Amino acid sequence: MAFSKDIADELDVLALFNEDTTQEGLKIHSTAQDHVIAAAQRLHDKGLITQADGGYLTDLGRKASGHAHDLLSILQA
Repeated sequence: MAFSKDIADELDVLALFNEDTTQEGLKIHSTAQDHVIAAAQRLHDKGLITQADGGYLTDLGRKASGHAHDLLSILQA
């Protein structure tokens, strides 16, 4: 099994969140690339972020974002 483009886009958005604080969110502007906007919408639909255009991570989203950050650290080492 390989990461689909959609999953890779979602991981990219999750990795944008600051894992050191729960008080910092994201705003995906309407001028962002279409695949970023779509990834944020999918993350919202899956219950990982609070708003379709970013917002804050949910509890599940914090776990997923933490795993995304860990995976990036391992692969970039």
